[in-house]
Amino acid sequence: MLLLYSCKFIIKYKNLTWFSLFKDYSDQKRTGSKFQAARLIRDPDGLTSGFLKPHSSRTLTMKLVSVVILLLAPMLTSCYPPDLPKDCSDIHNNPNTRKSGVYTIYPISSTSPVQVYCDMDSEGGGWTVFQTRMDGTVNFYRGWDHYKTGFGNPAGEYWLGLENIYQLTLNRPSELLVQMENFGGNKAFALYTSFFIDAECNGYRLNVSGFINGGAGDALTYHNGQKFTTIDKDQDSSPYWNCAIQSLGAFWYNYCYNTNPNGLYRWEANSPIYNSVMNWQTWYGYNNLLKFISMSIRSV
Repeated sequence: MLLLYSCKFIIKYKNLTWFSLFKDYSDQKRTGSKFQAARLIRDPDGLTSGFLKPHSSRTLTMKLVSVVILLLAPMLTSCYPPDLPKDCSDIHNNPNTRKSGVYTIYPISSTSPVQVYCDMDSEGGGWTVFQTRMDGTVNFYRGWDHYKTGFGNPAGEYWLGLENIYQLTLNRPSELLVQMENFGGNKAFALYTSFFIDAECNGYRLNVSGFINGGAGDALTYHNGQKFTTIDKDQDSSPYWNCAIQSLGAFWYNYCYNTNPNGLYRWEANSPIYNSVMNWQTWYGYNNLLKFISMSIRSV
C-alpha cells in the first residue's frame, strides 16, 4: 500500500515500512544537493509513527528519487489520509455527524474530494445519494460529458457523475436504494442488495441484483447489464433509435426502459407522452408521473 501526501510517502510491505521525508525539493534539485534515504524500519504493528533513521552509507540524487516515485505511482491506492470519510456510511458511523445534508467525501481512487447529499434517515441511514429529482429545476437532458462528471446541486436536484459512482463502488460492495413519490402523495421504494457499475471503457455498465420490494416493484432488473446511454452516446439495445433521444433522458436503457428516472419532469398527475417522462413502470404503470425520485448507494 502506498499513501502519497504533499512531501512524504510511506511504503508498507507486510511488516516492513520505509518512511522518507522530502523537503525543499526544488532547492535541492536546483543546487544539485543530495539527501539521505531513510533506513528500512521493521514495524509489525502498522505504519511507523515517528522519525527518520539516516542511512549514512548511501545518498540518492533527486533524479533517482523521481524515478522511484514514478515506478511506484501505479501502486497508489489513496490520495487521502485513511481517516477521511470515503462515503456517507463512513460519516454515518460518526455519532457527531448523523444529520442528513451535504457532506464532502473522499472516494478511495478519486483524485479530488466530492460533495454529496447524505441520507441519514432512510432504511438505517448512511446512504450516498447520486441522483435526485424533486422540482424540475435542473435539466437532465444532457450529453455524455455531463453525465460522466456530474451536474446540479447536491442540496437539490443533481446527478453525482458516472465516474464518481464507479469510484464509490469500485472494490467496495454496495447496495442501492430507490425512493419515489407521485403527485398523489403516495410513496414507495425498491432496494437492491448488490449494485456497482463498470469502468468507462465498458460503458459504465450496470450491475444490479438482489431486489427487495418496498412497494415500488422491480423496474430496474430489466436494465441490468446495460451500458449507459446519452443523447450523444448510443449504447442501448435498440437497433432502431437512441433511447436517450426517444425518452428525453439518459440511463442504462435496454430497449428502451421500465424506468426513466432522468426523463422529462412534468408537473401533472398524468401525461399523454408517457414514453419520455420520469416514471417507474412497476409502480402504477408508465402514466404514473413521479414528483420525486432519488437513487442512493451504501457500502455493505
